[in-house]
Amino acid sequence: MTLSLLLLTGCSVAQNLDMARLAQGGAKIAQSMNVSNDQIQQYVKSYVAQSDAQNKVCGANDPYTKRLMTIVSGITEVDGVPLNFKVYKTNDINAFACADGSIRVYSGLMDVMSDDEVLGVIGHEIGHVAHQDTKNAFKNALQTAALMDVIASTGSTAATLTDSQFGAMAQNLASAKYSKSQESNADDYGYAFLKKNGKNPAAMVKAFQKLKQMEESSGSTQTAGMAQLFSTHPDINKRISRMQAKCKADGYSY
Repeated sequence: MTLSLLLLTGCSVAQNLDMARLAQGGAKIAQSMNVSNDQIQQYVKSYVAQSDAQNKVCGANDPYTKRLMTIVSGITEVDGVPLNFKVYKTNDINAFACADGSIRVYSGLMDVMSDDEVLGVIGHEIGHVAHQDTKNAFKNALQTAALMDVIASTGSTAATLTDSQFGAMAQNLASAKYSKSQESNADDYGYAFLKKNGKNPAAMVKAFQKLKQMEESSGSTQTAGMAQLFSTHPDINKRISRMQAKCKADGYSY
């Protein structure tokens, strides 16, 4: 297919193609079909590093950072993976967790939610990591980015992620949708996560209700950033009712 493309586009275009990058992109497509966990971790770390560089990260002495460190006090790992927490200073209402243990909370989310509600959101996002939903979503985004690297096969290459790959992965991760079962499992994980850490899991109900109200008032179910924060399906009411039923059965009130 590559040879046919070069013949059809003519020698002048072929001369401008970076053949090494074209071959590298093709190799990435093949590799991404069977990418190892170590490779995923390296790509994730590269992605998070670039995401941190492109966002305003609150410093250690920032009130948002201090509050988050208080919220997650004693929470250091999930399934043996060390966790690291940072706050992005932005009005966007979102949070995400990555397979390398990176958890990023947006200050806009912290502005509208209580400490326990923020922790419930974090627990839900960690649930996607624990169930490997995030890793699989990242793997799919990596495949797309590898394909785009072949199409955009001019210019220089980078040691880690290219700018085009980062942009493609950000776009695809922002629009990624988990299945109903994945969301339910993440909800359950977040509920158990709060209980495990001595918090009232009814905070998840309040977090869901706040997000639902904000979505209805804005007329949109699309959230910014790496993850779709509770809004990937129209059955948010069922998910709220489900969490309410779990709270009632376990004797939690709110």
